[in-house]
Amino acid sequence: MTNSTPQSVTEQELLKLEVRLEELVSSIERLKEENRSLRNQQDSMVSERANLIEKNEMARSRVEAMINRLKAMEQGV
Repeated sequence: MTNSTPQSVTEQELLKLEVRLEELVSSIERLKEENRSLRNQQDSMVSERANLIEKNEMARSRVEAMINRLKAMEQGV
């Protein structure tokens, strides 16, 4: 027969609770690290996007300038 006194049942429940709390703390730490990593990725992507927009605008300006020069050459002929 099992010796199940109210005190031993409470101790078992406390141990289960302790294990569950440790699992939750571990999950929280993992999620914090994942969140930190995702924020770093987002910052990097925002920066990269800004650089790409700037390059796109520079390319657009150069193409527009070439088109204007071609139009001017065409009108000069």
